[in-house]
Amino acid sequence: MNKEFEAHFSELGYTKPTAIQTGAEGPLTAGENVVGLAPTGSGKTVAFALPLLAKLLPGDGTQLLILAPSQELAQQTTRVMRDWAQIVGVNVAALTGGANVKRQIERLKKNPEVVVGTPGRVLNLLEDKRLKAHLLSSVVIDEADELLAGETRTDVENIIREAPGDVQLSFFSATKSEALDQLTSEFGIDVTTVDVRDIDETQGPVKHGLMTLPANQRAMMLRRFSHIPGFQALVFFNQLGELERAAASMRHEHVAAVSLAGKQRQVQRADAMRDFRNGKVTFLLTTDVAARGLDIPNLPAVINFDLPSSLVTYTHRVGRTGRMGATGLVVNFGNDHDLRNLKQTLRGSGYKLQPLYFAHNAFVDERPERSEKPGGTVKMVSQSDKYSDKHKQMSDQRSSTDKQSSVTEKISSQTTSHVSPEHSGDKLRRKNESVKTQSTTKKPHTHKKHSKNKGMRHKRQMQEQERN
Repeated sequence: MNKEFEAHFSELGYTKPTAIQTGAEGPLTAGENVVGLAPTGSGKTVAFALPLLAKLLPGDGTQLLILAPSQELAQQTTRVMRDWAQIVGVNVAALTGGANVKRQIERLKKNPEVVVGTPGRVLNLLEDKRLKAHLLSSVVIDEADELLAGETRTDVENIIREAPGDVQLSFFSATKSEALDQLTSEFGIDVTTVDVRDIDETQGPVKHGLMTLPANQRAMMLRRFSHIPGFQALVFFNQLGELERAAASMRHEHVAAVSLAGKQRQVQRADAMRDFRNGKVTFLLTTDVAARGLDIPNLPAVINFDLPSSLVTYTHRVGRTGRMGATGLVVNFGNDHDLRNLKQTLRGSGYKLQPLYFAHNAFVDERPERSEKPGGTVKMVSQSDKYSDKHKQMSDQRSSTDKQSSVTEKISSQTTSHVSPEHSGDKLRRKNESVKTQSTTKKPHTHKKHSKNKGMRHKRQMQEQERN
């Protein structure tokens, strides 16, 4: 590392280079083709930025090309490169899909020494002869395990063909895929592998929790999480449709959340990232592709709303929290079957999964005491709640007894309060016999439909009794 870089390195608060920064510096400086493997958040961007920037010649055209899988990662890498590039007097241009292509073409006319972009937009500008690749001395493929898979692999290969035959190639990733093992045969190059995943010390303690939840209760659980002071989380979804439904639920519940996925405009995506980084929103809802390689400092948690299907995907997701020695939390939502499958997927990986619960506005390791309500909802019950419920039940029983006594006394009062000496003899005897007859012949009340002629029938019955 040159002295100017060392001074800025200290200004940023770093005390020593990370394992990948130390391991990759020598081979990159020497012009070797490199495969760099290090955990997410271990400083891979700086690892290739410093040795490659130091070799550039200011004003000598585009010499360094860096490819990233997403617009957000490309923009993030651009910011890092510009921070260091200004020290050595070189310019950096960003070429990403979703941004104004005319403005990008104008920037290319200034012949920036460094270009950072997504494969699709870079290839289009190369084919249109807007971007010149004949002066390239180095090409970096960041998040290589993703860029060398699927359709983007063809784009990357076509871009490399546009570069000089002796161009230096570098591949950086947090995980090793089969494609990285085939670089020699596919690209006809010899590579130096720098794998520091087992010795890297940048990852802090991260708790990996399993939270049993049916799918229809997960959005509501996010709303409960939002009440934790200072809490933020990156929330991962497998399907865009599920993400959009959760986002709509968040808006309805007035939960501060933004989305990073789908066919959003570049401005919308940039606004979402800025609001999340500045702490204005609690949740950033995203997919694996959109969030690949994102660096969000001091991120408290990652939530797998939908569980990943592979160890590689899980590794990339959870690497967003617990960076640079900070503590982190991973919350995995799922039913019993989902969580059992996740355990099998991560078997032998070193991740320690444990049950996780949420009670009293905090994450807890032990299952809270619960009482079931009709409809499947769950209510937390404390000891004081138990006492209150028991006290209320006893009070209701006393109230019910008192009410029955009051009714009995009232009936008794009604049947005796109007008896006077005038009602003696035959009249009193007939009245008592009538009451006795009614009480013994009274039928249980049935919920029959009332007839509009009921009053007339009752009147006729009374008239017949008087005549008899």
